[in-house]
Amino acid sequence: MLRIKARHIQVSSPELANEVMVKWQQGANFEELARAYSECPTARQGGSLGEFGPGHMAPELEPVFLQGDIGDVYGPVATANGYHIVEVLARTDYE
Repeated sequence: MLRIKARHIQVSSPELANEVMVKWQQGANFEELARAYSECPTARQGGSLGEFGPGHMAPELEPVFLQGDIGDVYGPVATANGYHIVEVLARTDYE
């Protein structure tokens, strides 16, 4: 059974998502950016989505969760809930 650990920053506009992504690229801490900018309740935990399986998050994010390189940051990814910057922290297949 595949389990994924990830965190994200959810904002309401592509412009803000791009601004946050640039800040991350310039060396800002992902968790601090999540706490400062994310509009999701996960902001309090630095954007942590915890551990989850395939099919439990927005379908637009699924390719990042399933195929994104561990430790890389992706985005912005548009969903019905806004624009996301996503970091895949771990992917483990428990057999």
